[in-house]
Amino acid sequence: MSRISVRGFAVASATAVTAVGSVVGVASGSVAQNNDAAEPTAAADTTLLADIPTGQQAQVQSATLSQQADSQAIAADASAKKDAEEAARKAAAETAIAKKAAAEKAAEEAKQRAETKAAASRGDINASFPVQGSYTIAQIQAMARQIVPSGQFQCFSNIVNHESSWNYRAVNASSGAYGLVQALPGGKMASAGADWQTNPATQIKWGLNYMNQRYGSPCDAWTYWQANGNY
Repeated sequence: MSRISVRGFAVASATAVTAVGSVVGVASGSVAQNNDAAEPTAAADTTLLADIPTGQQAQVQSATLSQQADSQAIAADASAKKDAEEAARKAAAETAIAKKAAAEKAAEEAKQRAETKAAASRGDINASFPVQGSYTIAQIQAMARQIVPSGQFQCFSNIVNHESSWNYRAVNASSGAYGLVQALPGGKMASAGADWQTNPATQIKWGLNYMNQRYGSPCDAWTYWQANGNY
């Protein structure tokens, strides 16, 4: 029968440890009594499986295999924990990136809304519109909303309602006043554009400029109109 070395086997069973210790003790005693031994007593830490009583060999092997299984399970748990932590870090990073992108998008949209609102509140007297052969009241009012500051539009609209009912070709039979804001004479509106007779946008721009210069604003012009019936 071959002699199989079991150096390094971790013996978890108390019974197996006792068995190995006993065998090692016997082996050490034999070496001490035999002056012709080739190996020094330092070699006593090598225990041979064949030196262990047959009844204890299975316990030694079982304890060693059990410890190996435990070590493998611990290593597997550590690996799984590391993978889980890495997955959690990756998920957290992706979530942070998504939140940042969403916040940046929301900020940009808010900025655009603010700019749009600010532009509407200021109005754009230089706004341009496609030239048409004729215009509906809704189209003319839409132009006015872009040109006239939002806070002044209702006052501007009140004056135009009373002066022309939003008819950009309206003519006063007695005075000759012309257009949306009934400029007198109508030719005054040429300062805003040569197409003053046919383009309501040109008339709106001229009328807004006139109200601002003469009264301070369309609302101030409307206050005057209410008191005097004209402006």
